[in-house]
Amino acid sequence: MSFNVSQKDPSILFLLKQELDCGIIKVRKIDKLYSFDVTNPQDIIRKVIPYFKRFPIVSVSKRKNFAIFCKIASLMDKGEHRSIDGLRKILELRERINVGKGRTRKYGIKDIFPEMESSETIRRPSVLKPEMI
Repeated sequence: MSFNVSQKDPSILFLLKQELDCGIIKVRKIDKLYSFDVTNPQDIIRKVIPYFKRFPIVSVSKRKNFAIFCKIASLMDKGEHRSIDGLRKILELRERINVGKGRTRKYGIKDIFPEMESSETIRRPSVLKPEMI
């Protein structure tokens, strides 16, 4: 799980990093786009989520994405990602984030749970590769 904000101008990102006291700031060499990334789950739960609940996101679509992200973070904080059903629930929620924006994921739900691809597919136990989790 990770939280990311990208901007062309890094000044807001440095303020956000200072305010939240976590995360890192990176720059992509190709397009000079800066990003503030938080990957520590406890920082996300204890710092990032409370901050954006106190200061809500203005954009309607980003606010919806954040609400889904909060549900995922809560499920992971409860350890739901350690069961097949919990992981499936988390991945189903993740599929609803950034819908229709031409974004691709390294692993989609159908890569992790191939039986979800078609009702015609023979049901078989899912084998999770460590790099997929």
